[in-house]
Amino acid sequence: MQGIAVPAESVNPDAFFELTRRHISPEKNLSYGGGGVTHVAELRKADILSTITLRFTGTLRIAGGTINSTAAWPLGIAGTRFTANGQANLINTGTASAAGGGLQHLRARELMKKSDLTDRGVSQSIGGQTRTQGTMALASESWGVGSSQTGIAAGDYDVDLTFVIPVAEDEKDLVGAIFLQTSSSDLTLHIDETPLGQLFTGGTGTAAFINARWEVSTTKFSIPVGPNGQIVVPNLSVFHSIIASRVSNGVGNGENEQRIVGQGAGKSLLRIYGRVVNGTGTAAAPLAMTKANFGPLAYRFGNNETPDTFADGSTMRSDMERRYNSDFAALYGYFCHDFAHENTFRDVLDMGTAAELRLLTTLTNSVSLAAPALEYVTETAFLAGQSA
Repeated sequence: MQGIAVPAESVNPDAFFELTRRHISPEKNLSYGGGGVTHVAELRKADILSTITLRFTGTLRIAGGTINSTAAWPLGIAGTRFTANGQANLINTGTASAAGGGLQHLRARELMKKSDLTDRGVSQSIGGQTRTQGTMALASESWGVGSSQTGIAAGDYDVDLTFVIPVAEDEKDLVGAIFLQTSSSDLTLHIDETPLGQLFTGGTGTAAFINARWEVSTTKFSIPVGPNGQIVVPNLSVFHSIIASRVSNGVGNGENEQRIVGQGAGKSLLRIYGRVVNGTGTAAAPLAMTKANFGPLAYRFGNNETPDTFADGSTMRSDMERRYNSDFAALYGYFCHDFAHENTFRDVLDMGTAAELRLLTTLTNSVSLAAPALEYVTETAFLAGQSA
């Protein structure tokens, strides 16, 4: 039971879902560290954990002149890592750079998982233009200032952002949820703040956050007692993992074939998604998922077996908009090979039998590259006791 000793007769999913109750509870309040700081939050040891919600609130103060925001603002304000019961980095978004990433990867995954969650009609400024499609923004949030915006005037701007960290793959069946009702449980959330210089740069002004905080809350399910006096739990033999990787060597014009890290028997690949970032320093930004930028996009395994191939970036963008009800591939450059969106039992990819799994990304010769890098995220499910 994910490293925790629980009597076998207590595993009764039907009885658990009949008797359990959901609880949403605040866990920690942490003051913003000013950027480039890591916060550590240990979660309370109670119930069964399904989701962590991370909220950032504060006032962005621009003083002394104007300043520019990078592509990392605001959804790349931090990265996060989650460790549970001896499994290191069950969730690891990587640290965000000036191109974004970090928590931005989790926002993309949330839109992929919940096709009824949409950014359509939510106005935000990206690259100096007001956008109402593909922003990955929510109406309940406040960005304060736009992303990749130049000449931001001095003043105070309210910021309110919320990110969902999916410990369980799904809150209905709780695959990947974690048993906490014991003193031997150990669950730790790391928040890796992005340095301010990678969020705001240039101009004559300075940027700082006033009265800014991180708020950590959780969604948990109570552990009921069955008629025999034993506790009743669902099947918690599976971990759920989301791991981001970055490849900066060997990415260039033409076909790029990268071996996917973390392969092994007993692992099921639910989806693999990512983007190509281009540019140096604070000018780095994702390449839009268009036909002009991308040729064929696919995954391969074995000698040369290629089950799915998208002809070009526009084909991938169109497929993603239909699946996820959002056009974020156009603005954030994401691609996704999704095996869990329609029928998980039918389509999920066994990483043990699909040996030598590789990601194929083709950059057209017309793209001018400067320090390009491939960022990709693997979402897997695997049996407890195996390495993530």
